[in-house]
Amino acid sequence: MWVIPTDEVVEDNERTSVSINMRTILITGIGGLTPRSIATIIKENHPDYKLVGCDVEKKAMGFFMKAKDGRKLIDKYYVAPRCDDPTYFPWIEKLVEQEHIDYAFVQPESEIVEWGQYYEDHGKYPCPVFMGCKVLSESLRDKAIMAELLEGTDFIPKTIKVTQENPRFEDVENEIGFPCWIRATEGTGGLGSLRLDDISSYRSWLFINSKIPEFTVSEFLTGRHLANQMLYYNGEYVKGAALECAEYVMANTAPSHVTGNTHFGRFLNEDRINKFCDDCIKYLEKKLGVPAHGILSFDLKEDKDGNMKVTEVNIRHMAYTGVMAHVGFDLIEDTIRIHEDGDSRNVVRDQFHHYEKPYVFLRDVDVEPIVLESEEIFDNPAARL
Repeated sequence: MWVIPTDEVVEDNERTSVSINMRTILITGIGGLTPRSIATIIKENHPDYKLVGCDVEKKAMGFFMKAKDGRKLIDKYYVAPRCDDPTYFPWIEKLVEQEHIDYAFVQPESEIVEWGQYYEDHGKYPCPVFMGCKVLSESLRDKAIMAELLEGTDFIPKTIKVTQENPRFEDVENEIGFPCWIRATEGTGGLGSLRLDDISSYRSWLFINSKIPEFTVSEFLTGRHLANQMLYYNGEYVKGAALECAEYVMANTAPSHVTGNTHFGRFLNEDRINKFCDDCIKYLEKKLGVPAHGILSFDLKEDKDGNMKVTEVNIRHMAYTGVMAHVGFDLIEDTIRIHEDGDSRNVVRDQFHHYEKPYVFLRDVDVEPIVLESEEIFDNPAARL
């Protein structure tokens, strides 16, 4: 059992005794799988770095985990306001000042969009962060907006937007047809997704998911589920690598058998995947009039003929970022290099990354149970600013 650190501020004279190479990094949404993976890789590569984590959930797993060497995964943690709360950015600004944050990994997509708005309002971020502009982030986060931008191209399957108020029954039946694929326009982990085989199942799915206001409905794709993670710097495609998501964790618990968390995957050396994704980004850059910048992660599905279609573009590191780092494609370390060098000059150009071996990976519910002395730890005042 480790002790929650106190809430004291590190004074400047205390910082002078610390190695000049030490950094203090903020990781938001630390309860999530991807932020925890980022923290794990940073601890492995930079054991002297101080990691500060925050999350809206006081029971966030990342608060209480340990790294492989037995040390705390997060050196200090805080329970944060929701990013749509008016107190969020004053809280972040205070945290950055109090903890002397050098730069941040902002992971929840809702926060990324809000940080983009903060930049538009203030001409700067609360602290350095490697992410794209608000217009690109908003356009990719909302799957309905992305579908509208890519409508009429070969990048996406035939897709329409539906809502609880306007379910467009005739369009779903006649324009898309059955079987079709439905999913929520916002959210992760395959939220609200299912193969639908007739209009009756479509009506039932809307009723079951009545709290989800908006969906996309698209033609059903039967081929491989692919993923690609890419790094852009001021419009330059710097590097990318691909994989296949073959089986899913706890697949039988989801009606679609897709949970958004891969159990078995294959790392792929297929250059066409990288080129297809970069072509899609270039099209979106031209359409929106903005350069791609930051980490972008594609979900793709092949049709019966093997043609790729974009199903989602995440505006952040994807869940496999940690396991990809372990097989030689480390965008976490590349992000650190960009922050500490001030640009991408020391990031190796690798637009069509090839893995050294035909690696595969297995994942499950990723952490061992954590035993805590009592639930009082969830309300510890040291976790609050």
